[in-house]
Amino acid sequence: LVPTAADGVQRATITLDSYSYTPRYLIVEAGKPVELTLTSVTTFTPHNFIIKELAVEQDVGAGKTVTVRFTPTQPGTFPIYCDKRLWPLPSHRDKGMEGTLEVK
Repeated sequence: LVPTAADGVQRATITLDSYSYTPRYLIVEAGKPVELTLTSVTTFTPHNFIIKELAVEQDVGAGKTVTVRFTPTQPGTFPIYCDKRLWPLPSHRDKGMEGTLEVK
């Protein structure tokens, strides 16, 4: 469960590595803002962080940290994934770079 800070924002940090997110599973509450700090620990490979159903799409360059903010309104379980790929190789999602956001 992502903790809610005194200002009402649910904050978590996610590490993006070679084809993985840590943590892979996040639980948040609907109707409260979410702020995720995305930190890439890869040296060369850029990634992104997509929750298509919630219109969240954020690029994260190699070795960079970015923050993404959104407020989920509908309860449900939503896939998180990276759709980067180096053609003709499989996408990062195909290599296992995905996770889950559960909205209660």
